[in-house]
Amino acid sequence: MPGHVTLRLRPRRFGRGAALTLVFAGVLATAAATDSLPRQGGSAPHDAPAAEARPAPSLDAGAVTDAARRAVARGQSGTDAAEQVVSRSGDRWSAVYDKSEYEEFTQALDGTYTGVGVGARRTADGLVQITRTERGGPAARAGVRPGDVLRAVDGRPVAGLPVTRVMGLLRGDPQGAGPVAPPGSTVVLGLDRAGHRLSRTVRRARLAVASVSVAPLPGGARRVAVDSFTRGTGAQVRQAVRDAPPGAGIVLDLRGNGGGLVSEAVTAASGFLDGGLVATYGMNGRQHALYAKGRGDTERPLVVLVDGGTMSAAELLTGALQDRGRAVVVGSRTFGKGSIQMPTTLPDGSVAELTVGHYRTPAGRAVDGRGITPDVAAGGDAERRALTVLGGLGDGA
Repeated sequence: MPGHVTLRLRPRRFGRGAALTLVFAGVLATAAATDSLPRQGGSAPHDAPAAEARPAPSLDAGAVTDAARRAVARGQSGTDAAEQVVSRSGDRWSAVYDKSEYEEFTQALDGTYTGVGVGARRTADGLVQITRTERGGPAARAGVRPGDVLRAVDGRPVAGLPVTRVMGLLRGDPQGAGPVAPPGSTVVLGLDRAGHRLSRTVRRARLAVASVSVAPLPGGARRVAVDSFTRGTGAQVRQAVRDAPPGAGIVLDLRGNGGGLVSEAVTAASGFLDGGLVATYGMNGRQHALYAKGRGDTERPLVVLVDGGTMSAAELLTGALQDRGRAVVVGSRTFGKGSIQMPTTLPDGSVAELTVGHYRTPAGRAVDGRGITPDVAAGGDAERRALTVLGGLGDGA
């Protein structure tokens, strides 16, 4: 199949200016709160079912391409013309990007972003404090240290600003609408350190995002948290399973995971299944199937944690493990985004990411507008409930 297949990560927003925020926040949602990454735009995820939702019809790529071609012939913007067609369709998951924006999008799917390599938090008195610096990253090389208070960015005071807005300033995108400043551009940080005022000039760089994190749990179990399905995520999940102690249970935490590349979700599923069906989807009037590959670990206890921010590829993975009887799903109903997008290059070099179909779980359940209902409902006590369920699965093994 040509090109990549994407389960779009956040609803699109009509109008030009916000193209990067359409999807990047889903890819990098967790990092956006702690580093200089694109942040979410559009509607916030929720855990209430959208029972009345109907999948939007797939857009005709030919119609979008023709609109762009006619506009270019008239000396107008093909990108804007294509955006108008997409906007009128009512499909909130399709989007149009100019060439540079699409390059940023594909880099985000590769698990990279432009930033300075810091984490930050809001203190009780309203200040912004640096909580971490990426080892060997731009900020660390410039002498920024954890514990420094960020006073200003390029001379602009940041006290009282939301942390996400401050991160936008650091990446050179103060309005959160993209695109960000290019790698190699500089930003001046005004800092307070132990009562002394400092100034550090930091050169932005292209940095990598770790989409998978592993932490120990009581009883030798492991928590494997997956923030997004960027390139290489599936292999990281499989490696985390292999590295866990023999027989130890795993809590696969997909809360807040906005989705990403379908192929990576299938690879992650392969870590827990011994082949077999992962999902089906229709495209261009034909049905297609996605299968797990290789021999995964089918024995160790497995619980999947989900919430209203679990979307797209993360829902595909959850549905597969639930339908195949491989995992107990704990948490709240997932978002309900089950459409698939593929890219179409337009005459002026811009790219339209258009909905081409909708997937179903191995049992034939549609996800779009419905979400996935967990086996065990849980809210604020989800992690505790997950550990309880995991313990029960271990006892029964």
